[in-house]
Amino acid sequence: MTRPEPTAGRAPAVLTLARDAVDRLVRLDVSRGATAALPAVRETLRLIPELAADPDALRPYGPDPLAALAELAEVAGWILFDAGRYRQAHAMNARSLTLAGLCGDRWTARLTLLNHSMLAAHTGRARTALRVAARVAGPRPLPARVAGLVLIRQAHALALLGADREPLALMDRARSRFLDGLSRRDPRWAWWIDEAELLGHHGWVHARLRRWDRAVPLLQEAVTAPGPAYRHLFTAELLSALARAGAWREALDLITELAPRAAAIGSVRTTESLARTAARLRRSGAAPTSLRDAAQFLRESLPARAA
Repeated sequence: MTRPEPTAGRAPAVLTLARDAVDRLVRLDVSRGATAALPAVRETLRLIPELAADPDALRPYGPDPLAALAELAEVAGWILFDAGRYRQAHAMNARSLTLAGLCGDRWTARLTLLNHSMLAAHTGRARTALRVAARVAGPRPLPARVAGLVLIRQAHALALLGADREPLALMDRARSRFLDGLSRRDPRWAWWIDEAELLGHHGWVHARLRRWDRAVPLLQEAVTAPGPAYRHLFTAELLSALARAGAWREALDLITELAPRAAAIGSVRTTESLARTAARLRRSGAAPTSLRDAAQFLRESLPARAA
């Protein structure tokens, strides 16, 4: 098939293509995970060359197609990140911010910044993560759920930088904002900021601070709630916390439950975390033999890249 050239006459088609692609990619990511959605991202890039075109050449398309392209780039950037394509995710986030800036779409820009803050933290750039999260603020106060997500990103970054009390204070403030509830000012993408998301991140921040007695129950509660496929990451963080806390029986039970379905986990961030924990358990002289054997089985059950 001939690759279509970006021209202003394509604007109506691009609007439809981009919106359809967003719906398709979100459904795939939520139900099956980022690795399952990755081929659809590649196909989308082939069908919509505007995602890689000179932004100035796209100005004549008008605000609605540009906003649809910005949202599509944000979704693609998220999937690339969760699929372990960190360099490509960085580039797609930059594209989303540029397109959102062309059409004045602040809400897509804010979500992209929040995603990019998480990418920076995950790739060891905590100061960048903190700085990017601060850019989400605007002249007007943010709605509660969005403000809470900013606080969560800041808490992770500060925990990585070695702060002790401030990350937990930020998480307490995030919970307070969450309890304010949804409002008409919340963007439509705020649907996934729910109780399980908050619990998982609260437990994860405690784990970053090595507060295992608080991290474990919060993560356990988060992983029992239904939710998008990417939340398998909280299960990986729970296993890591159990292993570091020396909770051998609980770690063995979790691996026994997790290993048979590990190959189907669609988040590379998750499978890489599980592989690291399994390797650490295999090397542990304190862990019982049954747990070390189970950890080896988990490693063998993971997708090849993670293992």
